[in-house]
Amino acid sequence: MANSRQYLIDELSKENSWRLFKIMAEFVDAFEKLQDLGNAVSIFGSARVLPDDPVYKLTFDIAKQLTESGYNVITGGGPGLMEAGNKGAVEGDGNSVGLHIHLPFEQKANDYVNLQCDFRYFFVRKVMFIKYARAYVVMPGGYGTLDELSEALVLTQTKRIKPFPIILVGSDFWSGLVDWFKTEMLTRKFVRQSDLDMFSIVDTAEEVLAAISGKPSP
Repeated sequence: MANSRQYLIDELSKENSWRLFKIMAEFVDAFEKLQDLGNAVSIFGSARVLPDDPVYKLTFDIAKQLTESGYNVITGGGPGLMEAGNKGAVEGDGNSVGLHIHLPFEQKANDYVNLQCDFRYFFVRKVMFIKYARAYVVMPGGYGTLDELSEALVLTQTKRIKPFPIILVGSDFWSGLVDWFKTEMLTRKFVRQSDLDMFSIVDTAEEVLAAISGKPSP
């Protein structure tokens, strides 16, 4: 029995060691592929939005205008609004980056990615979204979108990263959440007023560009 227990411990130790190498390999591969990317903006949003949805068209327009203004575009590389972002980046003649996560559903890489990194570990992928982004553009989405948004807010709040524009697109979609921030978190002093100033809400591609550049929208 003692020998069996020690064998199991040894095997688990080997498994964890190999997992560390896999994690390191993902970091190294992504760093090498993205090191010359230049100015980029990360765009997040639902994988379930279809091309005939107005939000898809808006995401496309935002990405296209970003690349025409000299930025590259980073998305999760999947379908829906990620596809719209990559498609807009290609139309704008910019680098269209897809940080593709391997999942059992939804996350087949789209056809508009011209620079792809593959991940099995979400936390490695999150580092790349933050490391190479000059701004976050957060379109309507689900849990994954909220996860990326909260990650950026926490890192900014705790000063683990330098502040950068965090832009929520779609006042109809986001205003309820922001109202809850104010009525619940702010009134109970779970956050400060300055924490609510870390992001902005806009509705157009022009306003996104203005929020990133710091210049008034036309």
